[in-house]
Amino acid sequence: MSEYLDNDPEETREWLEALEGVIGVEGTEKAHYLIQNLIDQARKRGIKVPYRATTPYINTLTPEESEKMPGNTLVARDVASYIRWNAMAMVVKANRKDTGLGGHIASFASSAALYEVGFDFFFKGPNAPGREDLIFFQGHSSPGLYARAFVEGRLSEEQLDHFREETGGKGLSSYPHPWLMPDFWQFPTVSMGLGPIQAIYQARFMKYMEARSLADPEDRKVWAFLGDGETDEPESQGAISLAAREKLDNLIFVINCNLQRLDGPVRGNGKIIQELEGNFRGAGWNVIKVIWGTEWDALLSKDKSGLLIKRMNECVDGEYQAFKAHDGAYIREHFFGKYPETLELVKDMTDEEIFKLSRGGHDPRKIYAAYASAVKHKGQPTVILAKTVKGFGMGGAGEAANTSHSQKKMDLESLKVFRDRFKIPLKDEELYDLPYLKPDEDSKEMKYIRQTREGLGGYLPSRNQTATALKSIPLDNFAAILKGSGDKEMSTTMAFVRLLSTLARDKEIGKQIVPIVPDEARTFGMEGMFRQLGIYAPYGQLYEPQDSDSVMWYKEDKKGQILEEGINEAGAFSSWLAAGTAYSHYGINMVPFYIFYSMFGFQRIGDLAWMAGDIRAKGFLLGATSGRTTLNGEGLQHQDGHSHIMAGTIPSCMSYDPSFSYELAVIIQDGMKRMYQDGESIFYYISLMNENYVQPALPEGSEEGIRKGMYLFKKAEGNSKKVQLMGSGSIFQEVMAAAKILKEEWKIDSDIWSIPGINQLHREGADCERYNMNHPEKKAKIPYVTKVLKGHDGPVVISTDYIRAYPEQIRRLIPNQTIILGTDGYGRSDSREQLRRFFEVDRYYIVLNALKGLVDQGDLKAEVLSQAIKKYDLDANKPNPMSV
Repeated sequence: MSEYLDNDPEETREWLEALEGVIGVEGTEKAHYLIQNLIDQARKRGIKVPYRATTPYINTLTPEESEKMPGNTLVARDVASYIRWNAMAMVVKANRKDTGLGGHIASFASSAALYEVGFDFFFKGPNAPGREDLIFFQGHSSPGLYARAFVEGRLSEEQLDHFREETGGKGLSSYPHPWLMPDFWQFPTVSMGLGPIQAIYQARFMKYMEARSLADPEDRKVWAFLGDGETDEPESQGAISLAAREKLDNLIFVINCNLQRLDGPVRGNGKIIQELEGNFRGAGWNVIKVIWGTEWDALLSKDKSGLLIKRMNECVDGEYQAFKAHDGAYIREHFFGKYPETLELVKDMTDEEIFKLSRGGHDPRKIYAAYASAVKHKGQPTVILAKTVKGFGMGGAGEAANTSHSQKKMDLESLKVFRDRFKIPLKDEELYDLPYLKPDEDSKEMKYIRQTREGLGGYLPSRNQTATALKSIPLDNFAAILKGSGDKEMSTTMAFVRLLSTLARDKEIGKQIVPIVPDEARTFGMEGMFRQLGIYAPYGQLYEPQDSDSVMWYKEDKKGQILEEGINEAGAFSSWLAAGTAYSHYGINMVPFYIFYSMFGFQRIGDLAWMAGDIRAKGFLLGATSGRTTLNGEGLQHQDGHSHIMAGTIPSCMSYDPSFSYELAVIIQDGMKRMYQDGESIFYYISLMNENYVQPALPEGSEEGIRKGMYLFKKAEGNSKKVQLMGSGSIFQEVMAAAKILKEEWKIDSDIWSIPGINQLHREGADCERYNMNHPEKKAKIPYVTKVLKGHDGPVVISTDYIRAYPEQIRRLIPNQTIILGTDGYGRSDSREQLRRFFEVDRYYIVLNALKGLVDQGDLKAEVLSQAIKKYDLDANKPNPMSV
């Protein structure tokens, strides 16, 4: 409000009356047009009119423009009451059994109406035209979704009784988990912030699939339900400009604004709804605020002074929380009592009636109007800001209390309040036992449930796992890569680009290949794909690119196949997740290849990488410029020594560090078969290097060893003293050089082993160990590492471009004495040669440690080590690289 002192209120009134006249005769659009032109003219005349992205603290939709909710609302209310009760009962029962199980009542209590209106009127099921809506349910509200599925007959009472008791096979997962409940949940969402960013990229991928004629979504929507506290996660709002920029009108955010985080208010001294309105409207979204329930409409229409809206605007969220934590008398005194005019508005209302003045997020009529408006809106994504009360209906057990998030118990008095609030058909003596409630099969409630869900295409949540299998890609398709590079040097990154081009040109599966890059396609040598495949852009290329006269010019296309996401690893990974779950959401296997600087993969987006496993995503992640000494000039922040350790923490991630192009081809061909022909819910992380060297041809019979993670690359030629040298990635070049030095200068032979799949070797070894423990009287299984090393004597030296913990995983499986060299410590900027010497993993340190292994087992005298240190000018007194 301007501080200008109005010296002519009559003139002001005339302007306002003129505006009212325009609205009444020509409508709101003409009024908006006139105001915008006035603002533009004022700015031309030098009047600095500030931009305000917020509107008054009232509902966006007026009663006159709100679509009315159809159907039998009383029956819908009764169904919702059953679901509310069952959700609460399930959590309370679980914690009577074991107080350590936890669970949440308050989150669903605040959002129940938001979900029920969706289920009754809007959420399309799997049999709907264009398939089911994609819905990101708020993770902490899972009890409500289980409760609805029970009422619908999709879950049993036994399953509800085993909420959060999964190990016995009968229980329900704590939160939405597609891995644990693969036919039920579409998305894992309780890692807050990941649902919103995923929803944006799923909506974008839906447009991508439509543009490339791979799917016809019709009017399919992506819904994301999140909490107002969750919006503080950077991922929650980090991609909202993309959604507006690409006009994702298939996307609807529903933010449950109960004004509380896990421990207290979201914005106690401010207004989170207003803040979010400004953020989303400023980014270009359609914003619908659902703040006040229907009962407030009459009060607002009676408010001729404007002080009621002023009071709504000036109260902060901490006050609104306190109002609902007290009673009607408190609200009368502290809210309405601020001004005589507002107090007058409620003079004829009892304290109980004042307390029952509902918030918009608990009024199905207001929610329906917002949803109806959102699904019809074109050209923008929509966010619905629904004001609710955390723990709504819980009474003294936690309604609007700072402690409500952790509430998992309710005493008898609170149960009575809950029952009375929602008209639950239970007597006092029945309350303590917390019986689950379900309508009779021939009741009007069950008929209503069947009618609404069948009319919308079936029941949700529901997850489809079927997709047409892709043809098996013969390894011979990569013949050009398998035969090596001859005398030409090339990196494994360049080999990958050639392999990807081969797949993209395949007549049967080429259209299902999805190349994804953040903003470094040229860095990875992929610019040749710009013209071949095009970069997806929903509006095509509206400009002539600067490099249009070059061979590999930058080409954007409506039907483009490449997703180039900018400097945005989280967004690129979210696109990969959308493509990697297309088999479930579209019934078609899309094959995403996301290539990135390995340091900015698992380390930067670790939670999304974990989500890839939980969501059962399929596809390939390519960690380029991998290793601590390969990206030589970049130093500490770019050099990766631990991505394979992080990949190994995800059970469904198969990770490999190939040294050669033929290894890469064998691994990708096997991954294609396992994921897209055999249907395994796994994904691959493969590290790539930018170091150029000659790529040899595929050694005969090595395919199985490559897939398992270890094979004999070169057998020792002589019968003298022998060592076993192992490595992977670029460091394998140093391993081979060390073998040559040992032979020529020390007369020591070496078996050379490539070990691209250490994580797989560790897991296979653990499986054998577990089997042997559980079957003590059966023939013991021998781990693959142990088996292939049989007959290969001498100490083992493993040199790796990663930290020692990576190969340490297989030490126990190696029967020989084992020495491990790794790049522990922070990275440095220098040449590859100097870095490898600094980390003590180069050819000379491999030689030194091979000699030490022979000394330790008595085959050589200790003085040879001193000779080697001197011969290779190794600094025995330099600081340990892992200590700084």
